[in-house]
Amino acid sequence: MKKILNVISSPRGGESYSIKLADALIEKLQAAYPGSTVQVKDLTKKAFPHLEEAQIAAFFTPEEHLTPESKAAIRHSDEAIAEIMDADILVIGAPMYNFNIPSTLKAWLDHIARRGVTFSYSEQGPEGLVKNKKAYIVIASGGIYSEGIMQSYDFIVPYLKGILGFIGITDVTVLRVEGVGLPNVKDTALEKAVSNIVL
Repeated sequence: MKKILNVISSPRGGESYSIKLADALIEKLQAAYPGSTVQVKDLTKKAFPHLEEAQIAAFFTPEEHLTPESKAAIRHSDEAIAEIMDADILVIGAPMYNFNIPSTLKAWLDHIARRGVTFSYSEQGPEGLVKNKKAYIVIASGGIYSEGIMQSYDFIVPYLKGILGFIGITDVTVLRVEGVGLPNVKDTALEKAVSNIVL
């Protein structure tokens, strides 16, 4: 039995390829781990605010000195981090927007990366504090970015692997449904992506 956190960042609902592939992955996870629960975090329904001065100031304020206003400013961050800490498996849907992730997903990540909470610094360097988690990055793209001439334009994988690793999540699997905008590829892209799912 696992606790699965399904993070959605595509606004396309039932038409979204990243959502379809994530759903197929979760179905296989539930079959592999009977009794698993799924919590959905749809960032398009309840978007995270982009970081402003109030949040940043509160992040660097010791807990004992937080005012009611400061606590309200970091409420989204506290809730998001608690959800990640509670989960065993993260499924992060990431449709490709201009070679990178949607701004809603970036905002969510900005609220999660907090010094002293999800990472720390010591004389040995940074240490991630989010331990014993498995993450799946589920990417949907109109073109082919896993190989070929467009591969260098894929900034999703290096960024998400980098930020997840920085907070301590190093067991990361990348799944792709790609070529959904290409005439000779789109009709079989999702089927191929589902068949390539490896738990």
